[in-house]
Amino acid sequence: MRASLRDDLKAALKARERVAITALRSALAAIDNAEAVPADYPIDRLPGNDHIAGAAAGVGAAEAERRHLTEADLRSIVENEIRERSLAAQEYEQLGRNDLAERLRAEAEVLRPYLRPAH
Repeated sequence: MRASLRDDLKAALKARERVAITALRSALAAIDNAEAVPADYPIDRLPGNDHIAGAAAGVGAAEAERRHLTEADLRSIVENEIRERSLAAQEYEQLGRNDLAERLRAEAEVLRPYLRPAH
């Protein structure tokens, strides 16, 4: 799914499709955030240099192993992105901001095809 999102983002950038660009970038960022190691991750499990008092220092010290997400995890993240946009669109509509509501609904529609099994 991630490869499809990235490929479609490239195409949207070339075509200058602002709504698609925003939706796809947001979904990819949410996936990247979900893969990130939590802030309370123990420092002794990070790669580092044992010669400097066990500190995480040296080449690659800032690189923590990322979590592996399953296709179900990715699907859940995209579902959440769609749900958040739909709820925000409803709130904007209640506030009389139909322009913003319509934009968020359009972004949700960009992401909806990724929930289909073939994508």
